[in-house]
Order: sequence, then structure tokens, then C-alpha cells
Amino acid sequence: MIQFGMPTLVENAGLDENLTLCKRLGLRFVELNMNFPEYQVDQLEQTDFLLEAADKAGVYYTIHLDENLNIADFNPLVSGAYLETVKRTIEVAAKLLPLKDKYGDRTQPLTLNMHMNHGIYITLPDRKVMMYDRDFDVYMKSFEVFRAKCEEWIGGRDIRIVVENTDGFRAYEKKAIEYLLQSPVFGLTWDIGHAKATGEKDVPFLLEHQDRLLHFHIHDGTEDPARDHLALGDGAIDLSDRLRLAESKNARCVLETKTIEALKKSVQWLKETL
Repeated sequence: MIQFGMPTLVENAGLDENLTLCKRLGLRFVELNMNFPEYQVDQLEQTDFLLEAADKAGVYYTIHLDENLNIADFNPLVSGAYLETVKRTIEVAAKLLPLKDKYGDRTQPLTLNMHMNHGIYITLPDRKVMMYDRDFDVYMKSFEVFRAKCEEWIGGRDIRIVVENTDGFRAYEKKAIEYLLQSPVFGLTWDIGHAKATGEKDVPFLLEHQDRLLHFHIHDGTEDPARDHLALGDGAIDLSDRLRLAESKNARCVLETKTIEALKKSVQWLKETL
């Protein structure tokens, strides 16, 4: 059985409302989003509160790292701050593991979802120059450091960092991701709505590395016009096919809609379809 959860929803006032909704809809976990001020790492480090609140609701957590996370920033003060954030978030995740084992599936690791930061670009009259592409060796050295540190920080604990597709992986990002995937502490998130809205451009790469799929963001979408984060059944994705793949990979699924109403509709779609 697939473990379904929900994202942090902006319509909910705080953690308690997210947990209450999660329980009421029969979902298993909440993905804490570090883009929200209330889920910054210093707040997440109040793990006694997190544990007590989730235990009361009978659910667990996964974590979505800040979308601005940029471990390859050319400014070492900036990249250092992001590395420290990842380190401290891993320690939070380690303290939340008992919840995952109690209310989730012990065969699935606790995931920290991350985006690839495209970096800045310089606009020329005839093209845009991506600076990470131009300075690829510098870029990759940052990922060498990142992979080694994450291996050290995670150790043998049941935690994985999963890289999510967003608006299309750049060529230099694919090389960095493939380097990360050489380590057992990294995996992939397939965001099926993002993939649809970008013309499925990341699908060949994801399928090529499908043995490393650990996490799915499930929401409906369309390609023309480009739309995502729709309630299940409101778009053009072959949802049953994607869910079969998720189940075959023993992957956890976040119903990543943006509104409470769309989340409720998605849960109802699952009840009627699965």
C-alpha cells in the first residue's frame, strides 16, 4: 500500500491545523516545508513539540528543504550557511525517525526533499550564459563536498536526501545529480505535475534512474497550457500509471496540491479510483 501524505498548506494557520487535516483525511504524514517561517531549522529543532503533536495525531513527518537551497553558491559564506542548514536538518530528521517507524513504513527511509538551484545567468545579446555551466568544475567541487558531508552527517541512519525535478534539469545539473546518486544517501523525487507542465522533459532522466526513486509529489497537471498542482482528476496525467510506478518502487507520495479543497478532492479521487 502506498503511503500518502500532504504538504504544508498556507491556508492552515500552523502545525496543529496541518496535522488535524492530515488525520481527518486519513493521510499518513505531513511534509514540513522549510520555505515557511514557522518551519525554519531553529523551529524544527524543537523536536519535543513536533514529536508530541504528531504522536497525538498518529502521523509522521517528511521534510522539504528550502527551495532556495544553494550549496554551490560561489560565495562561501552563503554556501556554508546552506550546508549548515542541511546538517542541522538531518539531525532533526534523526530525532523524528521514531515517528516514521511507528506510523509509517519501516522499509521506507525518512526523506529530505531538495531542489536543484539553477544559479545565476548572464544575458548576452544572443543567449543566456548559465554561470554553473561556464564554471562547471567549481560547481562540481561543491557537490563533491556536499556528498561527502551528507554521507558523514547521515551515517548509517535511515535518512535520504531526494532530488526533485522542477522546471527541467539543466545538463550540468544532471551530471551533478548522477554524481550524488553514486552515494546511497541520495535518491530522487518524481514530481509528476512539474514533469507534465514542462512537457515531460525530465521523464527520460527519471526513468533512466528509476531504481533510485524514493519519493513522489503527486498532483495533476496539463502541458498546454502549462499548469500543475491541480487536484487529482483535473488534469491530463495518466495518474494510475504514475501511482503504479510509485507502488512498484515502494515510494512515499505527497498529494502536493496548494489548497485544502484540492487536497480533499484528491483524497476522494483516490478513494474512488484505487
